[in-house]
Amino acid sequence: MSTATLSLEHSFDAPRDAVFAAWTDPEVLRRWWAAGPDWDTPEADVDLRVGGRYRLAMHDPGSGDVHVVGGEYTEVDPPERLVYTWTWEHDSPGSAESLVTVVFREDGPRTTVLLTHTGFADEAAVARHEHGWKAVIDSLERRVFTARVA
Repeated sequence: MSTATLSLEHSFDAPRDAVFAAWTDPEVLRRWWAAGPDWDTPEADVDLRVGGRYRLAMHDPGSGDVHVVGGEYTEVDPPERLVYTWTWEHDSPGSAESLVTVVFREDGPRTTVLLTHTGFADEAAVARHEHGWKAVIDSLERRVFTARVA
């Protein structure tokens, strides 16, 4: 695995249990797992246990493309930490298996998510995934937590 790494941090105005559930509950994932404001999530399958698998699909209605990622949970420690492999189903640049670690840190009534994604083929793959992660995290903020506290 390469040493090319992506690290992101984002705080949500929500308790840690709710943010962890958003990352792991298929019903909640279907509300936000999308890289564009008009995208939707036709599939969110989660077997939340070490050795369990997940599969998430996001649909771009503009192009009709469906982007599917899946992998295996290697660490599940609710509501503090998730570690899982990450592989795009369709061949694309940088589609080799990589590893995602998500730490959910309680900050009073807020939760800070520390996301580390490692094992990219090159810096170009890091840049593509950084764009995607920022988009889905913005979607989580907008579709789940902004609506929740409004």
